[in-house]
Amino acid sequence: MSFIRARRVVAAAALAAMTFSMPTASIAEPVVDSIHFLIPGGAGGGWDGTARGTGEALTKSGLAGTASFENMSGGGGGKAIGYLIENAASQHGTLMVNSTPIVIRSLTGVFPHNFRDLTLVAGTIGDYAAIVVGKDSPINSMSDLLAAYKADKRGTAIGGGSVPGGMDHLVAAMVMEAAGEDATMVKYIPYDAGGKAMAALLSGEISALSTGFSEAIDLANAGEVKIIGVTADERVAAYKDAPTMKEQGIDTTFVNWRGFFGAPGLPEAQVATYQEALAKMYDTPEWEEVRARNGWVNIHNSGEDFHAFLEGQEKAIGDLMKKLGFL
Repeated sequence: MSFIRARRVVAAAALAAMTFSMPTASIAEPVVDSIHFLIPGGAGGGWDGTARGTGEALTKSGLAGTASFENMSGGGGGKAIGYLIENAASQHGTLMVNSTPIVIRSLTGVFPHNFRDLTLVAGTIGDYAAIVVGKDSPINSMSDLLAAYKADKRGTAIGGGSVPGGMDHLVAAMVMEAAGEDATMVKYIPYDAGGKAMAALLSGEISALSTGFSEAIDLANAGEVKIIGVTADERVAAYKDAPTMKEQGIDTTFVNWRGFFGAPGLPEAQVATYQEALAKMYDTPEWEEVRARNGWVNIHNSGEDFHAFLEGQEKAIGDLMKKLGFL
């Protein structure tokens, strides 16, 4: 499978699973009394935003009584996964957020577990990827970034909030390959979370940052960064000033799913309750407000559909990583 074909398979798998809902009215009676969200990375990253945004929508709509949040970064997300598995019996009230990296990092052996070791609850959203630069950077477009890269490959570092060979690295490599460059030559600097990566960008430690589009929007709205490319087919309403890669002559698109997992052995009744709350969430105006604010797309996969989706993505991403030499 070619690199571009593998990339399209990953994107197509996500796009094929999309479901779109129109908000109606808030729900008066809670489906679940409380949810504790376990976040495998630090504050400011995509996992953090997804968990807190989901908790906000569930509680404000009345679907959940209360929501609490715990950041547990380390090991590329492996620390939180290990904690959930080791303490499974006491974690029935916990949902852990995760995304494409749970597939990538199990393939590369960053941690010994994979999604099959957890209880699959539901995939909920998709987030496009973006390349951003600091507000005072002389780089204003992907053409500018490519010119700087060609002039000084090792001096034009791209950072990200994931480990080498992780999601942000793959996106950077994907974009550079689609632009006609050797993706294996890209100097990538990893950070433990999106917030730390953004700080490195603003300090000038890196020339550009590969990150989730929703993470970039807040800083762009605050005037801290410029979004020079997004991996959507068309400009996204949440931030229409961000040009797509395609319109700049770089034929690549990508959407990163995010969803929720429970501890192994989570009782079926509890799984069904969480799935019901998340399914009903899509029909609330509270969720639509959170979704639109972050530029997410609704991707709802529940139960066996979620399992099949993850297996398909594991195959496509594995092929892509082999092409790039990460496996």
